[in-house]
This record gives sequence, C-alpha cells and structure tokens, in this order.
Amino acid sequence: MIQHTDYFTLSLSEIMKHNITHWLMVTLATVSTAMGVNAQNLQSGYFDDNYLYRFQANPAFGNEGHGFVAMPGLGNLNLGTDGTVGLNKIFYNVNGETTTLLNPHISSSEALDGLRDHMRLGVDLRETVLAFGFSGMKGYNTVSISARSSASIGLPKSIIRLAKQGLANETYDLSDLGATGRAWAEVALNHSHQINSHLRIGATLKVLVGVGAVDATVNTANIHLYQDQYIGEVNAEMYASIGGFAWKTDHNDNTRRDYVNGANIDDFSPVNGFGGAVDLGAVYTLNPDWEFSLAFTDLGFIKWKNNVTATTNGLQSVSTDSFSFNVDNNDSFDKFKDNLSMLYELEDKGDTGSRMTGIGATMTAGAQYSLPVYRRLKFSLMNTTRINGDFSWTEFRLSANIEPVKILSLGVNAGMGTFGASFGGIFNFKAPGFNLFVATDCIPGKLAKQYAPLNSNLNVNLGINFPF
Repeated sequence: MIQHTDYFTLSLSEIMKHNITHWLMVTLATVSTAMGVNAQNLQSGYFDDNYLYRFQANPAFGNEGHGFVAMPGLGNLNLGTDGTVGLNKIFYNVNGETTTLLNPHISSSEALDGLRDHMRLGVDLRETVLAFGFSGMKGYNTVSISARSSASIGLPKSIIRLAKQGLANETYDLSDLGATGRAWAEVALNHSHQINSHLRIGATLKVLVGVGAVDATVNTANIHLYQDQYIGEVNAEMYASIGGFAWKTDHNDNTRRDYVNGANIDDFSPVNGFGGAVDLGAVYTLNPDWEFSLAFTDLGFIKWKNNVTATTNGLQSVSTDSFSFNVDNNDSFDKFKDNLSMLYELEDKGDTGSRMTGIGATMTAGAQYSLPVYRRLKFSLMNTTRINGDFSWTEFRLSANIEPVKILSLGVNAGMGTFGASFGGIFNFKAPGFNLFVATDCIPGKLAKQYAPLNSNLNVNLGINFPF
C-alpha cells in the first residue's frame, strides 16, 4: 500500500516530467538529424496541361510536341510543411524570447487548449536538380535528377498533459510518440505512350541513392495511475541509417547503466544506401467532356548500409506493487525511482547491420470535366493518399483550371483531408523558349515574425524551364 505523502506524490511527478521531457528531446534530436523533406508532388498542377512536371504525379501525362530543359536547381522546387497542430501551439513568446510549450511559465490550460489527441508535424522538400523532356520512341520521355527527403514527428496529447500537469489518477497512453525521416537522391527515366484514342499509359523507372534514414517508434507506452497503485510500461526502439552516425550516451549512477541521451555525426558520408522504385499511371479519355486518371508512384525501397539501434530491450515495466513504502524510510522509494528510469533509458546496441525501408508510396486518382461551351475551362476532382505507416495521409481536392490564351494557364483549388482544409492555386506562363510557374497547395494564413505559418501548413512550388 502506498503512503500518499506530499513527498511521494511530488517526487514521482517530477520524475515523470523529467522522463517525458527526456523522451521528447531524444526523439526530436533523432529526427532532426535526418530532417529534410514527405516529398510531395504539386497537386495544384495535376490538371494543368502546361505544367511540365505532371509526370511526377502520373507518369502517363506527357507534353507531346513540346520538349523542355529545366534551369539547373530551379526547374521544379517544392518546399512545404504540414501538420495537425499549429506552430503557435508549440512555440510561445515569454519575456521577448521564443520558447516551447514545456516552459513552466506557460500554464497547463494555455498549452493544452486546442491540441488534438494525436498530433503530427512534417517538413517536405523536393528539388529537381536537372531535367529534360523530349518526344521519341512513339511517346514522350523525361529524364530527371532530384533531391528528395521527408521528416515527420507524431506526438500524443497525453505526453504534453502529463509533462504540464503532473500526476492524476488516470491512464496515460503515450504510444503515438514517434518520428521518421528519409533523405535520398533520385534518377528517374519516364516514358508515356498513347495506346489508342482513349487510353494513355506511362511508367517511370527510378534509381535511388540513400543519404540517410531515421525511425523512432514507441510500440507501447502506458502509465496507469490508480488510487493506491502506479504502473508504467514502455517498449520503444530507434533506428538510424546515416554514415558516421552514433548515439550519445550518459551514465546513470543509480542504475549503473549507460543510456542514450542524444546523437551526433562524425565523418558523414552522403551515400549510405541504394534502391529502386517505379511509378505506374494511366489516363483514360471517355469523351471530349470527361477524362479519368490513376497513378501509383514511389513503389520501391532503399537498402541502407547500416542500422545504428537503440532500444528498451522489449517491454519494460515497473509497479508500486513490488515495493513497500514508508514515510520514515525512503530506501524503497529510491529503488522505485531507479526502476522507473528503465522505462525511458534506451540501450545503445551499436550498428546491427543493413536494413531496408520504403520511401512512401502514393496513390492518385482524378476525374476532369471540360466545359462543352468553353473547353478552356475545366473542373476536376482528385484524391491523393500517401501510404507511409503511422504517417500516412489522404486528401480530396476540387479544382478549376482555365487557359484563357495559349501561353497562360491559371488554376484555383480547395482541399480537405488529414491536415484539415487548404486552398491552393497555380500561375503558369509558358511561351516558346520560356516557362515560369508559381504555385501552392496551401496558401498560408497568419504568419509568425519568422514567416512560418501559424497553422503549420504551407506549400510553395516554383520553377523556370525552357520549352522547345
């Protein structure tokens, strides 16, 4: 039976706050090591006939009769962030300085108000380094070299509530804590082919060069706080595949254990794995009014050279049932604190060999209607679903595109999905010898002083190309 003294309750509360803060810091440090880019295609350009990079979302799309060469590094640059929690709910201004919601000067009610039970944040980047397209082999062909990356972190509201409020008699499920990051270079060869007057198909073959990958997974994390019993259990693991990567460790004098307390990189190597992927797509023209399309992209994997691992070594658990507490003797409580440390202390397992990961497959389905009285105006509906484990997402988007003159096309759209509502658009100028497009899938709302969107969703896409 636990003697509910102020000492016991307050001490255990401080231990749990420390442990939760440690988990947050290690997870954030791990994913930030490989932070770069969910490498996403521009959805606002999917139905724009003048958008030269439609083949990246559906390899069946082509630019028959119009070859192009991209400006190196600026042919197609896509940068974005996405999330289910606004940055204004994570970062605060205290006495003129930027801090996080874990700052003790931020009240619990202020920090928890408006947070979802399951929160996600991601940073996306895709840059086409070199690209060119041309007609040939009875179809349309493109060759491109791109830099891609993706990084996301998942946070349960329970972990913030526990860190801010301390202990209460209830159960905390922290299993949604996790992170993933990928970075790789891609060489892609695409060919689209007209089968008949109705059907066009396409495929892209990709060679992938892995730069780095990080995954942090909390398989189980529960804290049960009852009237006279405390039970904690955790099963977690972290994997890093980056050249020169190593875990930082610290020593716990009480448990006489070394545990992971961060990460660093020495002698970084930009090539740390190889792989391959394919894109498959089809476009079916039913009649002059209706066109349907379907594509599956990034169907592939990367085999990484190394796998630096840290783990709790399976399910670790601790319960007050195993100890007898007495207000006059703190020895049992000290032992309990030491056992509690095992819930979050990851053991450095070193390099356990190679591993294989996917890059996140995407399915895109679209339907387009051309207005019979004015064919230059088209209305469209599409669904995009990214299959990426715990960080999968889906979105539906309704678009309107118009091409008032041959050299200019414009589009507006609205989307709804995992990350909430969004509004986008595209401006595309395509004249002989020069093409400029500026687009976004998510027009930002209010911005912070650092120009970051307060709702955590932002997408910017621009490109300069030279058609011929």
